[in-house]
Amino acid sequence: MDGAEAAAPAAEEKAGEEEEDDLGYRLFPDRNKKPQSFLVRSLFTFHNKCQLMLRMTLDTNPYAQLLLEAMKQSGCTVFNDRHFSCENCDGCVSGGFDSATSQIVLCQNNIRQQSHMNRVVTHELIHAFDHCRAHVDWFKNVKHLACSEIRAANLSGDCTLMNEIARFKFGLKGHHQTCVRDRAIRSILAVRKVSKETAEKAVDEVFDACFNDLEPFGRIPHSKTDAKRAYRDFQNRDRYNTNL
Repeated sequence: MDGAEAAAPAAEEKAGEEEEDDLGYRLFPDRNKKPQSFLVRSLFTFHNKCQLMLRMTLDTNPYAQLLLEAMKQSGCTVFNDRHFSCENCDGCVSGGFDSATSQIVLCQNNIRQQSHMNRVVTHELIHAFDHCRAHVDWFKNVKHLACSEIRAANLSGDCTLMNEIARFKFGLKGHHQTCVRDRAIRSILAVRKVSKETAEKAVDEVFDACFNDLEPFGRIPHSKTDAKRAYRDFQNRDRYNTNL
């Protein structure tokens, strides 16, 4: 499992431990199970609620709408039934991107509010966009994973002022960058069996370049209003390029 939206701090690997890295799949146990029938899934409230919130996000959220349009233009059209899966997950994650199946996993047991669904879908769509546009070595190059995690934390709304206040974290100068760095490190630790020092080193080495890579938004969308403007600018840019 590749980029993940971490819901709680991940435990550090014990010194000297040589446990085989399962690439984060332990956090998504439903990935290895036979898919249930639609009738069986429809009986579970979590699944129904997850599907409804997902549809609301895809239909109304400007962050997600921009990313979906950008992926379509890049030749990676996203289909709801094919590329999203509501599943039960470990309590420390809210979602993940599975590059092996090109699917976004939404943790139906951990996502309870629409605003949370909006952020998780956006976060994972950024990973999917990176997977579409670049040759990302998710499994062997921790710097590639770090870069996508930095971009996801920076552009998804994870680190908006209101979200940080809700986490009882306050700061002024440079606080957004600090939040992005911390959340990128946490996400790496959630899905890879590496030391905290290794995760920090990978994030720090690529931070400046990846923090300043604002595609496809063209700006850091600090609010839904910013995201709407970015979406409008993206559509206008596309129309301009079409008319050239």
